[in-house]
Amino acid sequence: MRPQKTRWVKCLPGERCFRPKCKKPGELEGVVLTIDEFEAIRLADLEEMAHAPAAKLMKVSRSTFTRILARAHKKVADGLVNIKAIRIEGGCCTVAGEQMKGREK
Repeated sequence: MRPQKTRWVKCLPGERCFRPKCKKPGELEGVVLTIDEFEAIRLADLEEMAHAPAAKLMKVSRSTFTRILARAHKKVADGLVNIKAIRIEGGCCTVAGEQMKGREK
């Protein structure tokens, strides 16, 4: 298996966990959305970007972006339909703003 290429994201999410109120924390199952999956949803669904330009921003191929987005949609749907907590963490990402800060010096 090839090593995973670093994906670029604009910023880290402010809130890292979303929980349904209808279940007690001890009763909850959860799904983990990686930061690159979160970024793919932000670009495609919130910003309404086409896959090719969104993939370019994340520095991955269009087909890789489409796979990331499909995984993200499946995880979010699982969390909503099956009443699970959704945590955002992990993934092979670099925050674009942090890279630029280092170059200003």
